[in-house]
Amino acid sequence: MSSSFLSSTASFFIFLLYLSSFHVSDGAQQATYIVHMAKSQMPSSFGHHSLWYDSSLRSVSESAEMLYTYNNAIHGFATRLTPEEADSLMVQPGVISVQPEQRYELHTTRTPLFLGLDVHNAGLFPETGAASDVVIGVLDSGVWPESKSFSDEGYGPIPSTWKGECEAGTNFTASLCNRKLIGARFFASGYEANNGSVDESKESRSPRDDDGHGTHTASTAAGSVVEGANFRGFANGTARGIAHRARVAVYKVCWQNGCVSSDILAGIDKAIADNVNVLSISLGGRDKVTDYSADHTTIGAFSATERGIFVSCAAGNNGPSPSSLRNEAPWVTTVGAGTLDRDFPALAILGKGKNYTGVSVFKGDALPAKLLPFVYGNYCSPGTLNPEKVKGKIVMCDKEPESITVLKGWVVRAAGGLGMILANEDGEEVLAEPHILPTTAVGQKAGDIIRSYVLTDPNPTASILIQGTVVNVQPSPVVAAFSSRGPNTMTPNILKPDLIAPGANILAAWTSPTEFFINSGTSMSCPHVSGLAAILKSVHPEWSPAAIRSALMTTAYNTYRDGKPILDIATGKPSTPFQHGAGHVSPTTAVNPGLIYDLTTVDYLDFLCALKYTSSQIISVSRGNYPCDSNKTYSVADLNYPSFAVNVDGSDTYKYTRTVTNVGGAGSYSVKVISETTAVKISVEPAVLNFKEVNEKKSYSVTFTVVSSMAPRSNSFGSIEWSDGKHVVASPVAISWP
Repeated sequence: MSSSFLSSTASFFIFLLYLSSFHVSDGAQQATYIVHMAKSQMPSSFGHHSLWYDSSLRSVSESAEMLYTYNNAIHGFATRLTPEEADSLMVQPGVISVQPEQRYELHTTRTPLFLGLDVHNAGLFPETGAASDVVIGVLDSGVWPESKSFSDEGYGPIPSTWKGECEAGTNFTASLCNRKLIGARFFASGYEANNGSVDESKESRSPRDDDGHGTHTASTAAGSVVEGANFRGFANGTARGIAHRARVAVYKVCWQNGCVSSDILAGIDKAIADNVNVLSISLGGRDKVTDYSADHTTIGAFSATERGIFVSCAAGNNGPSPSSLRNEAPWVTTVGAGTLDRDFPALAILGKGKNYTGVSVFKGDALPAKLLPFVYGNYCSPGTLNPEKVKGKIVMCDKEPESITVLKGWVVRAAGGLGMILANEDGEEVLAEPHILPTTAVGQKAGDIIRSYVLTDPNPTASILIQGTVVNVQPSPVVAAFSSRGPNTMTPNILKPDLIAPGANILAAWTSPTEFFINSGTSMSCPHVSGLAAILKSVHPEWSPAAIRSALMTTAYNTYRDGKPILDIATGKPSTPFQHGAGHVSPTTAVNPGLIYDLTTVDYLDFLCALKYTSSQIISVSRGNYPCDSNKTYSVADLNYPSFAVNVDGSDTYKYTRTVTNVGGAGSYSVKVISETTAVKISVEPAVLNFKEVNEKKSYSVTFTVVSSMAPRSNSFGSIEWSDGKHVVASPVAISWP
């Protein structure tokens, strides 16, 4: 076994371990708090808001440490306080809220081709000029700057709009940035306040990525073209990021023991000041929050969106449970995960001629060309395998949910096992992983058959055959089982996720000595959408973040070429908008969507008024004092979103209004309503929209009339589609009975 393979496997294993072990020390009863201030209430005697913040803090503690002062993401600061000091600060003039810090977790060669971003469609997207002026900011675990994916060969000068910098630190000098990787910063104050100083013998106190996750996401979004990319011979081809001409700026906010919101807010704060165009955030809060004003990343994203920055966020990896998604705010684009048409098959060969296909990216010596004795190891936990019973044999191990599967291989090999058949206990989804010995991972159905065989046959035998890489696997895409799902518990009338993108078995850049690595998660699907947003921004620089999201959503597809619906691998049944949102991204159609649903900051503020947020909550989210008009009727249903979610709560009629902007030529659009239920009648007025010029706006209303009742927790789905014969502008519909 080569040392490089062992190092990459160990890196992956350590990454999984630290995500599962993160905890926060109370630090002698002190904790980190995010303090939101009403900047408009600052007394005139203070020449700068930072002086006012410091004075407010000193009023409750002379020794409290100011970790960060925020200028863009929020108005306020992060500090260390006792609970008593936090309570005292809350009643000081101008203080809106004092919230405990939150914990967050980090939630290619094939995907550009799979998405249609190949030479046949090259004319749709610019290769130079505007494309290379777009900057994608990536909040993650840093970057490995030596990766070929960040080569600046062929790039022109750094865009004049860029205001960021390259920060030096452990194992990282400012000269490591270039015309591709134009910015790199790190934020550790909040992390170190909770965990003590960064151990520089184990990780770099700098923008350097010692984990791999941040390098993977950044290169997925905008990596340069790299020929001959592969992971140990698998997925070989030419790697390129989705927006491969865009510039990259990294903001390291995640460390060995996780990510904290004070650092994340500081990263967003600097990204706004640096003038990024797109912000890619492949992380989410561990715990559900009750409202948007209590989620610090969501608040920072509001400020970014207000500045015209497109923010894409991972939906999370808590599927297939319903209502498991994170990053639900309507001002962020929430991305779920689908599969590719590429796979890495590996056969489980059993005695009596039975074979079952699984997946693996094991690279090493093949097993002997004969069947070997086969034993059952149950969960193959450390210390549970008897070497006398395992040595020289194939071992079957069960994969319980959320287990660290690569660890099982180490356990089997340590006990003398020669190979492993890894069987799902829950569902058919299997992910290609870099095991330490010949392994194939199989789904639940095959696993049940194999388990029955090894436990009942008097002389069970087996072998494993690694088959390499295959493409054009069908059906594809399917919704990944791990991808978090709706409905949106924060605001049931806003459908989330927004869409899905490739997120399973994605090859992208990694840390040394493994140049590329195959990884899975909505962390991988999020930067695909970040890259697509950068492409659309380069083609349509005048489009707002909402317009870009609208173009991606209304042109997404939710059926295969044969017309059958996209499947959910967790159930084997057709996926629904709660799993795939508007559908799977389709960039070649998104560039010319026909109509868009646009939104402004005021629209989002009216949305908060519709939620009956207090003035303090609105200030916390928006940094400004926006009074809700008591004489105005606000409705969540009026937010100009490219999808429809109806929560049947006892009323008979629900009315939604929408306004579309024509971004195509003059023409007439007719509506088509598709619904799978007769329990609710859907009517649209008017049924035809006539446009005479570009940027002309037209409004319409949709009325949902409940005709008959449905069982509690029932759901029904459909779509509303506008077409002029050239464009199809589709919005998903989800109707729920609580």
